[in-house]
Amino acid sequence: MATRQLPPSEWTEYFDALSHRLAHNEHPEYAEIRVLGLQEGAQPETSWLPLQGITYDPNNDLLEVLVEGMDHLIQHPEDIYVDEEEGEVLSLEVVRTDGTKEIIEIR
Repeated sequence: MATRQLPPSEWTEYFDALSHRLAHNEHPEYAEIRVLGLQEGAQPETSWLPLQGITYDPNNDLLEVLVEGMDHLIQHPEDIYVDEEEGEVLSLEVVRTDGTKEIIEIR
């Protein structure tokens, strides 16, 4: 596994490529989203749901994670870290400006 920080200049292209790969994959991938707040601790946002896409909109500074039946929005992400293995994304860690972390695991 290799975790790296994704530079903001790459967010749009990176997530467009990931969404394109997800759309053309024969086997669906699933995502679980957890929010780690400084006060609340880890709170599950979703259980394992089919992942349909992830996009970044630079005009609105918004990361959108689309899973079956839910559109999860992360406004004003400060940092994004990706954990990859052999070209496959295993997880994302998105740090919001208030220090809250959102963990998106993919399998």
